[in-house]
Amino acid sequence: MYIAPVPTSTTLHFGSGHRAGSEARVNNYPGPGPMQLALLYTFFAAIATAANIGAQDLTTRLYTGPWHILLSVFIGTGVGLVVKYVLDKKWIFRFKAENARHDATMFTLYVTMGLVTTAIFWGVEFGFNHIFGTTEMRYVGGCIGLAIGYVIKYRLDKRYVFRTFA
Repeated sequence: MYIAPVPTSTTLHFGSGHRAGSEARVNNYPGPGPMQLALLYTFFAAIATAANIGAQDLTTRLYTGPWHILLSVFIGTGVGLVVKYVLDKKWIFRFKAENARHDATMFTLYVTMGLVTTAIFWGVEFGFNHIFGTTEMRYVGGCIGLAIGYVIKYRLDKRYVFRTFA
């Protein structure tokens, strides 16, 4: 039985809103349906949340000096951001940059969209820390803030960062 080869990618030329001549490659696979996409995004958000909280916990175990909580939240945010970007660009938005500069541009847009959601996450986490005063409740606040932020972030990323691919 002969099985015809299936093309794995195609080149898209960006329309209005992008620099002329910029291209990106995306898989021809139509991607997951809405329910699968929601489940996959939730799963990736959980992975990024675990990476974030894990990095925070590790940081506070290694450093207990002044500003240790702020430092841990900052490091955790960076770790979670990179993990989420790598997962989102490949599996949620099926984006593949043409070169390192293009990927850096997309990452910059991704980070920019994350500024608002990071403020929400930090506000909830630090609010829980202030109200309850325990590490465990600070992490609960962080998880709640991240969950709220990721819902908003998906919409921002789909509309402003990966709009051609979603």
